[in-house]
Amino acid sequence: MSVNQEKIKELVALREKAKLGGGQKRIDSQHAKGKLTARERIDLLLDEGSFEEFDMFVTHRCTNFGIEKESYYGDGVVTGYGTIDGRLVYVFSQDFTVFGGSLSETFAAKICKVMDMAMKNGAPVIGINDSGGARIQEAVNALSGYTEIFQRNIMASGVIPQISAIFGPCAGGAVYSPALTDFILMNKGTSYMFVTGPKVVKTVTGEEVTQEQLGGASMHSTKSGVAHFVSETEEEGMAMIRKLLSYLPQNNLEDAPLAVCTDDIDRIEDALNEIIPDNPNKPYDVLDVIHAIVDNREFLESQRTFAPNIVTGFARFNGQSVGIIANQPKYYAGVLDINASRKAARFVRFCDAFNIPIVTLVDVPGFLPGTAQEYGGIITHGAKLLFAYGEATVPKVTVILRKAYGGAYCVMSSKHLRGDLNYAWPTAEIAVMGAQGAVEVLMAKEAKAIGDDAERAKFLAEKEEEYRTKFANPYVAAKYGYIDDVIEPRNTRFRIIRALQSLVTKKVVNPPKKHSNIPL
Repeated sequence: MSVNQEKIKELVALREKAKLGGGQKRIDSQHAKGKLTARERIDLLLDEGSFEEFDMFVTHRCTNFGIEKESYYGDGVVTGYGTIDGRLVYVFSQDFTVFGGSLSETFAAKICKVMDMAMKNGAPVIGINDSGGARIQEAVNALSGYTEIFQRNIMASGVIPQISAIFGPCAGGAVYSPALTDFILMNKGTSYMFVTGPKVVKTVTGEEVTQEQLGGASMHSTKSGVAHFVSETEEEGMAMIRKLLSYLPQNNLEDAPLAVCTDDIDRIEDALNEIIPDNPNKPYDVLDVIHAIVDNREFLESQRTFAPNIVTGFARFNGQSVGIIANQPKYYAGVLDINASRKAARFVRFCDAFNIPIVTLVDVPGFLPGTAQEYGGIITHGAKLLFAYGEATVPKVTVILRKAYGGAYCVMSSKHLRGDLNYAWPTAEIAVMGAQGAVEVLMAKEAKAIGDDAERAKFLAEKEEEYRTKFANPYVAAKYGYIDDVIEPRNTRFRIIRALQSLVTKKVVNPPKKHSNIPL
């Protein structure tokens, strides 16, 4: 055998060794927990045969506590690039079979290299997390490694899409990198995120809590809002990420890819003419409206179970990717509260950063009253949504379906926040407040003067009807040009598509500044 063949044989052997990570026994243990390996996850995520790996032969350089006696090629993270539907993406996948996926100085350097290349080439970066946290033997070097990653997350924010998949533990300082990215996906049963674990919680507060209760996918998708998507299996999770990326551009200087539209742009949806109940206090499902008007009824909802009184997600109109924000009357009458405001504000800012037009469907009775909301800072949180819409320069199309009351009318992409095209259905009620509340304020003295209860009730009912006739309709706003047109509900799809087509060449630039000071 020639020297060249010997060297090639050695290379092949070293590659096979590197691909085993922490060894077959630990790979079997990973599978026994219902988890895939770092490389299996990359194979699921990327187009077949497209992965190109970096730094396969990197090893740690630590000599503390005897760790120099144990070393593995790759040092616990697989990094490189590939394609998803033929489009370039960069990826890192933490390998739990090597030191429990714990982060070392070299581990961090590998991730930083991938992120730097993603920025240089203007492509999304996807991080697959499955790690026991910082490698304790490396002390401050591990902490510096985390912080180097955080700094890159911050610089990449709004420049390239960043997506985090949590398929195992993600605790302590490790949680802040995913938190700085655009979207987080968690897997039911196998993933968790928290800053301090159950043992520390018990020591400090005396509270007993399980890992799942403290930081599982269910908690983060319903209570904290940390997780945007939840998968039942890792295979489903990877399919979700691929789907999500299909709606996004490669970077902030590009537009999202246009899909071939196989759905008639002038499709009439007669059911929409009847969807709003006659009783203004009766709910309906705004998802029925969304599915009826978007291409092929396809809608990818983000944070589905968090703050369900507002809906956010991606869809297409005539093949063009859009972000949809919609009040959901099915939950809390579609009222805006702290969580709904935060959820929608961040989604608006993401769409604006990546040139994705925003379609807003409005049915909002106002902001949620009460001490819990006021003590929690509803003023500041509500202002976030107001700020996000007002700052956004992407095309903004708004359709008022039913209620648009008070400050909530202003906030929900109104004409006064530079809404480009603002439509209303004939069922729209645009007013300072609902008829009953308005009459109670306006006619308080007159009503009080009527001694007979029946007469007073009749008087108030007549005044409510008068208020509705005067204000609970879209025509007063249309008279002032605040509504561009009152449209027939069944034509909504076509009108939105035409509106978006007219806004393709929109150019709006905000005043030059270092950055805004959004009310956080």
